[in-house]
Amino acid sequence: MKSGAVEFLTKPFRDQDLLDAIYEALDRDRATRQQQSKLAELRKRYEALTAREREVMGLVVSGMLNKQVAAELGTSEITIKIHRGHVMRKMQAGSLAELVRMAAKLELPPGKK
Repeated sequence: MKSGAVEFLTKPFRDQDLLDAIYEALDRDRATRQQQSKLAELRKRYEALTAREREVMGLVVSGMLNKQVAAELGTSEITIKIHRGHVMRKMQAGSLAELVRMAAKLELPPGKK
């Protein structure tokens, strides 16, 4: 199984057993490729963020409020709101919860700067 085996067939085996194992392997491969494609798209969106937007995203998904992020980065709360809006738009996140899930998929450390 470590080498990627999907099924072990003992001889003699029925043709249908072999076909079932092949279809299962194809289904698993298709699902894996879809996940990899989605993750690659997510990484592409993250890479489109500016360095400051990445900082803001990391602090926001760690649970900090806008005013706390502003204090941490030495800027105004309004500026943080603007950066946060850019992050949400560029990451195509509909909510903060969705942005947090995206950060988890990207395996960003909490509060990454």
